[in-house]
This record gives sequence, structure tokens and C-alpha cells, in this order.
Amino acid sequence: MYSHKFFIERDFGVFTSGFMMACLWIPARRGRWQALVGTLCLFYLSSVAGQARYSVPEEQAEGSFVGNIARDLGLDVTRLISGKARIITKGSRQYVDLNRDKGSLVIKERIDREELCGKTTPCSFSFELILENPIQIYRVTVEVIDINDNSPLFPKGEIHLNIVESAASGSRFSLESADDPDVGNNDIQKYMLKPSDNFKLEVQIQPDGENVIEMVLKTPLDREKEETHNLVLVASDGGEPHRSGTVRIHITVLDANDNAPVCSQPVYKAEVKENSPTGTVVTSVSAIDADKGVNGDVSYSIANVAREVKNIFEVNVNTGELKVAGNLDFEKSKTFQLNVKASDHGGYSDTCKIIIQIIDENDNIPTIQLMSFSNSISEDSPPGTTIAVMNVDDEDSDGNGVVKCSINSDIPFKMESSLTGYYTIVTEDYLDRESIPEYNITITVSDQGSPPLTSSKNINIKVSDVNDSPPRFDQSEYSKNIPENNSPGFSVFTLSASDSDWGQNARVSYFLEEKKINGAAVTSLVSVNSENGVIHAVRSFDYEQIKWFEFNVTARDAGSPPLSSVATVKILIQDQNDNPPQVLYPVQTGGSLVAEMVPRSADVGYLVTKVVAVDVDSGQNAWLSYKLQKATDRALFEVGLQNGEIRTIRQVTDKDAVKQRLSVIVEDNGQPSRSATVIVNVVVADSFPEVLSEFTDFTQDKEYNDNLTFYLVLALAVVSFLFITCLVVIISVKIYRWRHSRIMCHANLPVIPYYPPRYSDTLGTGTLQHVYNYEVCRTTDSRKSDCKFGGAGSQNVLIMDPSSTGTMQRIQSEKSILDEPDSPLEVSLL
Repeated sequence: MYSHKFFIERDFGVFTSGFMMACLWIPARRGRWQALVGTLCLFYLSSVAGQARYSVPEEQAEGSFVGNIARDLGLDVTRLISGKARIITKGSRQYVDLNRDKGSLVIKERIDREELCGKTTPCSFSFELILENPIQIYRVTVEVIDINDNSPLFPKGEIHLNIVESAASGSRFSLESADDPDVGNNDIQKYMLKPSDNFKLEVQIQPDGENVIEMVLKTPLDREKEETHNLVLVASDGGEPHRSGTVRIHITVLDANDNAPVCSQPVYKAEVKENSPTGTVVTSVSAIDADKGVNGDVSYSIANVAREVKNIFEVNVNTGELKVAGNLDFEKSKTFQLNVKASDHGGYSDTCKIIIQIIDENDNIPTIQLMSFSNSISEDSPPGTTIAVMNVDDEDSDGNGVVKCSINSDIPFKMESSLTGYYTIVTEDYLDRESIPEYNITITVSDQGSPPLTSSKNINIKVSDVNDSPPRFDQSEYSKNIPENNSPGFSVFTLSASDSDWGQNARVSYFLEEKKINGAAVTSLVSVNSENGVIHAVRSFDYEQIKWFEFNVTARDAGSPPLSSVATVKILIQDQNDNPPQVLYPVQTGGSLVAEMVPRSADVGYLVTKVVAVDVDSGQNAWLSYKLQKATDRALFEVGLQNGEIRTIRQVTDKDAVKQRLSVIVEDNGQPSRSATVIVNVVVADSFPEVLSEFTDFTQDKEYNDNLTFYLVLALAVVSFLFITCLVVIISVKIYRWRHSRIMCHANLPVIPYYPPRYSDTLGTGTLQHVYNYEVCRTTDSRKSDCKFGGAGSQNVLIMDPSSTGTMQRIQSEKSILDEPDSPLEVSLL
């Protein structure tokens, strides 16, 4: 009966107190019904890995069931599928395949036990079952059960023997045994010799299991009666069905040869190194035959050995030297036993045994086989994460087969050994893709032979990115100057943030943080391009309205979760010379003429007045300079370059004209510079009557301007009825004022300037140096008037309306001037 067995072992670090065994008998059929009994034994031992053992008959058809590995290992079928379970074999052939969906092992390729193991018993092969996530390794051993599929076979189809007729009863004649590749009960069990009238058959089983077949002479031969004998030697095995092999023996009876060769020693021992070249002498066998002549010549031959052995060794027929004829491989066979037969020409022979010990050589390079390997690992993997599992093997023995496995030391990985011959590569520290994006690992395996043999294998591990690095700006704060009056959409500058991550994790976008600046959203002032970080001005900036502002820009990557960093941007508005100077004093009015009065007794350096101007720009754009552009008499007045003070540069004389017209230009220091012009009327006189008598030209100029305005209004009135109506109202008012003025004086008086108290100029020169106040009295139809000069403390301003002809009245408004120092007081002559 064929035995079908399989065992499961597990080990979890400590032995459990008991085990469970279950036996399962499985019927099978091959040719005809045979009872195949399988025994399943489950042992619960503790180990990280497990072992399973099955037994199957050889020559099973492809797809034949071997065993339910999922059930036997206590695994669920879904675990086999999710763990990508697969079979790893050491050799190039895979006899068993895994059906993940059913969790069973099936025959993948026909198994020939004799091809796989020869005479070795038991015959088995092993493989590993690998599962991932987490990695689990199970060693599975399949024992191949022999079936009787080979018949005994003799080396030759016929054997020719020459036996001298004088051979005594009991003489022995060696015969070559048959060979049956099967083992156990299927191997050769008995020999039979037919017919058995003169000979009988004796079979001796040697300690190594080899059969020595000898044919023993029962009755003497008589050549004269029978010169030849034909026998049949039958070898039968014990399998079912029985198989047998035959060889024909042809015996020729010779004349007497009464001495048989005798070997020098029954057993020879020799050693030879594996991989010895063909022709290497192993040992020499010698035998002595006491006969003389031809009957004393001894020849040597190898007898009763398998065909494979005959291909490895050969013996010299004449000298008995045993030489290497084939390839010696210690890993395939460590010892050989040969039978060398010494024969003479008379048919006598003797057999001696040669035991050959093969000496191992370090001729096998250690091999590395990756069982599981992941070429990518996340940079946030914790230490101890497995990236590769490998099997290391050296077919040599003893020290030649002891291997040492290592990896290069300049990487954050280490080698660990789990099972015998199995190594795992695990992370030793945390990884940082930004520092090192990939690793080249060199696995080196060396044995302890002399000289040692080494092999290596390179694997590449790529570190996959994790979003662990936020974008980084070159600096935390940026400051940029931008000129005012820029065009909307003006590119201010570009922010740049770098992210040391990779891919999506390194794609940076830019955003403005919400903020109010002077009550307006920051997005109404600037915008940022989310892709390239370019900051644009949304509108035109005015330095006089806003001089600087700050906002924050966030750089955010596209990782999950996203990381970000913030930079502060300060925009400084640069002033441009876009505002001309503005003259605050003297005030230029459209309805009145303002004049400054200089007494004829004024000395050199007499302060006539001061031109006060401001520029809303800043810096050098607001630095003002004053120049005298035009003057009635340039030799009489000068203007202070920095303070705008108009002073006399010589003594005033009687020859100087009463009316002086000065044109002062005020320029700033910008590039290009801007300017404003102011007309200053100066009266050189000691009294108001002199002023009134000399100011007719001023009135004519004013009347000319009024007439020009009148004509312009009339021209516009043709176009628009509205302007005509306005013109009628203006004319009516004019007529009313004219009629009212007929009662008043007809004289023309100039406007005497008034300096506002505590008025400060832009250059910080303080208030004007002094103020003159006047009292003017006139009678009707009088060309003469008395003028009274008041003290400096009086606050009086006289303004002359050129169209007035009535009597001038004096108005004092000291209280209102004190209350409103920045507002000039006008006294009109009605």
C-alpha cells in the first residue's frame, strides 16, 4: 500500500504543552483501484514560520491534488489571496503549484522519483510558501512515494562464460546483477536461474545493500558430453504488478584450468578530490593467478555496479588501475563502492571491493535568491520595516558550505536572520527622502572555504515621498519699493518658496491672507499669482494717501495634509514729483487786487512780504526754492532762495515808481521739477492818498479782465440758455452794486495786505516779522484823505475794490481775527 502522509508544524517561540494529530485517509486510483492511505498529522509547535509535509506517489497527472495547504496551515483562503501567496523553489523546476482560490496544492509537472532522487530514500523535495503584508514563510516538504514503474534491467542482454571442464563442484562464477531504479519493495527482490541442472544461484547482500550474484557449479562439467550450456537468469521485483528482467547466459566448457585469480586484498580504500580531471588514477587493484601461460593472465573489469558509476570510473583491463572517467561531484555523491573482478582466461575469477571517498572542494559559489522584495519604501516607515527576504545557499559541505551574509554599512539598513539560510533586510533608522532619495544595497555572501568564494547582488530601494517638509521662503520678511502712480497690474516682484518634497507634495501655491489696510481689503491693493508667486499691484498707488502697507503671503503645498509657511511683505510707496508747489500767501483772488506797501524810508533789507508755499510731496520733491522771475525794478527787490522773503536790496528813493509788480516763481527739487508762479504787487508810498492816485493802471487791468470774462460768458450764453440766465443775474447784481457805489467815494484804493497772525511757513521760519494796520478816511468828492498808521498790535486789513468810488469806511475786526487766525480779514471800500 502506498503511504500518503503530510505533517504541519508550527513554532511560536515556546513549546506548547500538547499537540493535536488528525489522520486523514484519501483514496486514489492509478491503473486499477489501489488503497492509498494518507495520514495528516498537525503538530502545534511554536515558531514564526511553519512547516508542512506531504507525500504523493510519483507519476501523478498534472493537476492532481496534493493537499489543502490553507486548512493545514490554519490560513484563510482570503489571506492567501491578499498576501499574494506564491511558491518559491530553489531549482529551476517546480513540481507543485498553488491554487490560491481553493487553498490547495496540485501537481504542476510530472514527478519521476528515479530522476529526482535515484536510489536515495526517502525521496523528497522542499519549497517555501511566501505570504506578504505581513511577510510569512512556510516550508513545505513533499515526499515522493515510489511506484513500480521500472523493470529490472541487466547491463547486458547476454553473458558469455568460459568454464574449464575441470572446475570442481562448488566453483563460483560471478554474474552482473540487474538494476532496478525503483526502491523498497519495488526494487529487485529475488533472482532465479533456469535451468538449474548443473548450476545453482547464490545471492549475497553486502552491508551497503548491493547484491553479489554468484553462480555455483553443482556437478562437474564434461566438455565431451556437452560443450555449451544456455541458461536464463531472471531478476524479479516485489512491486504490484510484478516486473522482471532476464539475461541469457552462454557457457562454453573449456579444457582444464585449475587455479583461479586471487585479489591481493578483498577491500581497497581510496580518496579522490571532486572535480578531478579525467584520467586521474584513484587506486590500483592486483590479483595473482597461480597458473602459467595463458591461464595465468588476469584481466580486470568493473562488475555489479550501476551504469552511472561505470560512467564515472574505468579500470585498466591489463593493469588494474582505476581512473576517473567522468565528473566527480561531492554534492551529488560523497562515496562510491566498486566491485572489480579479476578473471583469467580459464573462466576463473575473484572479486574485490573498492571504497572511494570523495573529498569536497570549495567549488560552489554561494547563491542569493530573493524571496520577497519591495523596491519602494515610504520615508515615514518605522525602524524594523522589512524590505526584502532572501535565501542564501552553498551546496558545499562543512566549512566550504558555511556562509556569511552582509550588506554595505553606509546605509540605514541592517541584516537579520530568521530561519536557517534565510535573511531579511530591515530599516535600522528613519529615512529622509529629501536627504537621500534612493539607496543601492549590495548583498554580499561568502563561504569559509579556502580560498573563500563570494557572490553579491545589488538591489535598488527608492524612498517614496511623504509630505513632511513645508514650503520655505528665502526670507521671512520682504521689503519692496514701488513708485507711486504705477499702472494697475504692475508687477511688483516675485515671491519664491521651495519645497524639498517631491511631486504633488512639492507643488507650491501662493495665497494672500485676508487683511484690512486703511479699511480696504488687501486684495483691492495687490494680488498674487497662485502658480508663480508674482505680486501685482491691483491699482495705482498715491504716496500722499498711503506711504506703506504690509500683508502676508502663504505658500501652501499640494500634499495631504497640506503644509504651509507665511512670509510678510512690506510695500514701500516711493514718492514721485507729481504735485506742484501750492502758494498759500499771498492769496490770489479773482475779484480784488492785493498789494504790499513799502514806505519810501525803507532801508536796505526791509522785509516787504513773504511768499509762503507748500508741496504735498515729500523728501527732496518738497524742497522749495524761490526765485524772482520778473520785476518792475530788479535792482530794488530780491527774494530769499530758501524762505521766500521779499526784501529791498537798496534804499528806496523818490525816483522809484509807486507801483511795483513782482513775479515770483516757486520750484521744487524733484526730477523733473515743478513750479508755481505768484504775482506780488508792491506800492512804494508813505501814505494812502499817494497809493490811490497811482493805482489807476491796476484798475484798468482788472477791468480788462472783467470785460474779457464778460465776453466769454456772452459767447457761452449763445450755446446754453442756462449761462444766459446766470449772466442776467450777474448783470443785475452789478447794476445794483454800481448804483449803490455812486453814494460812496469814487476813488480807487489798492488792497493793503494782511499777514495772518501766527502763520508758519513750510520751512519753519516762523510768523511774518511785522504787520501794518491802516485807518483810511475820505470825504465825498475829495481827492485828499488823512491816513493814520496804527500800532503793530492792531489787526486791520484793507482790501480795495477797483470799481468803488464812494467813501471808504474803517472796519475793525480784531476779535474775529484772534478767533480765526488762519482766515484773512477783508475791509471793503463801499
